[in-house]
Amino acid sequence: MKTTLDEIVSLCKRRGFAFPGSDIYGGFANSYTYGPYGTALKRNLKDLWWKLHVEQLDNIVGIDGDIILHPRTWEASGHTATFNDLLVDNKDSKKRYRADHLIEDQTGIDVEGMTPAEVTAVMAEHEIKCPVSGSTNWTEVRHFNMMFQTEMAKTGDGAMAYLRPETAQAIFLEYKNIIDTMRVTLPFGVGQIGKAFRNEITPGNFLFRRLEFEQMEIEYFVREDAWEEAFAQWQGRIKRWCEIIGLSNERLHWAEHADEKLSHYSKRTVDVEYEFPFGKKELYGLAYRTDYDLKQHAEHSGKKLIYRDPHTNEVLVPHVIEPSFGVDRSVLALLCDAYAEETLPDGSTRTVMRLAPVVAPVKVAVFPLMKKDGLPEKAHEVVAELRALGVVEYDQSGAIGKRYRRHDEIGTPVCVTVDYDTLEDGTVTVRDRDTMAQERIALGALREHLAGKYFVTPSL
Repeated sequence: MKTTLDEIVSLCKRRGFAFPGSDIYGGFANSYTYGPYGTALKRNLKDLWWKLHVEQLDNIVGIDGDIILHPRTWEASGHTATFNDLLVDNKDSKKRYRADHLIEDQTGIDVEGMTPAEVTAVMAEHEIKCPVSGSTNWTEVRHFNMMFQTEMAKTGDGAMAYLRPETAQAIFLEYKNIIDTMRVTLPFGVGQIGKAFRNEITPGNFLFRRLEFEQMEIEYFVREDAWEEAFAQWQGRIKRWCEIIGLSNERLHWAEHADEKLSHYSKRTVDVEYEFPFGKKELYGLAYRTDYDLKQHAEHSGKKLIYRDPHTNEVLVPHVIEPSFGVDRSVLALLCDAYAEETLPDGSTRTVMRLAPVVAPVKVAVFPLMKKDGLPEKAHEVVAELRALGVVEYDQSGAIGKRYRRHDEIGTPVCVTVDYDTLEDGTVTVRDRDTMAQERIALGALREHLAGKYFVTPSL
């Protein structure tokens, strides 16, 4: 049976992965707070990405740029002029929509690249209806810039700045500082994890499209004649990343952008799409940005953003390959991929989250069989011994069966039960989440056993 988004949302709220934002005030549209387990899952994902893509690659360094950058940044990048969606209002329902989404949903027609006037004509020709009122009484389609504006108090003259709509530009602004301080040679990359903000007309689908979101991105600087090789290399790395975090290959699809759909800075873009419950949507992107960004910022700032080869003294402007990973979309994809409902041999059912151990919010759960006779004390000793593996949760609430079910829904890969035999022979029961198989393991060998079976460090 296909998992629905409602099932994912329900589990997230029930088990502390994500809650509706500002819930005590009635909620706030498309705002969500990551709960304790969601925060742990998200942190594991980001830490793993940083370890694999920055720390373990010799030619990648990392930065952490500001959310508010100099306003001229967005003039140079083209966002001030071109970062627009097609906006339309229904006069009867007073609802606002993205015109291209309405048209595609109701007719399958792709209007990307059309002018607002042309899109208005398509809406009239196909009698596009408001999903709320059924009305076809629309305003003219118009452009809507998606950047959030904020007024700068420092100057006192009402000067406007923007919350960044992407993290990439912070890297381009610091390109010269990286060149001057880090002794990097081509090819090299600069990685960053951070928040971005987009004033979406129609955000939605839970964590998929939010007003504020996180990105994990690398700008990989290469010689122009090496871009195709680098592009293929990063395609392989993205594929391997998806395997490591546990996304099903059957639900992943590579989608090449047609020339007319390329962003203004891109010469080639490929998306990794994932089959979410609400359809096949973009998860990650890989773009060849050419030398557009560095040249634009050099022109607008008056600074030389070049690379000088230390061996030949050749001077050039590098080209850029950009692998971009959405954090929140990754979390949602992991939750959708891991969710399963099973009928057990005794006729009962269980919900289980088959999260890869490397990203699971709780690595090991430790249970005392009873709350007496020294079992809790021994269980706490086991918890302390296993802390090196990551988050280890002590749980003594309820019957053992209920504790297993609770941790199945959290996605805990393995549970360890301390019982009376533990006090006699120094062994514990180890129960696997996916197979529910149980085995007795000696305490002295427990950490090594779990590390080797569940927590092997991956590599790209």
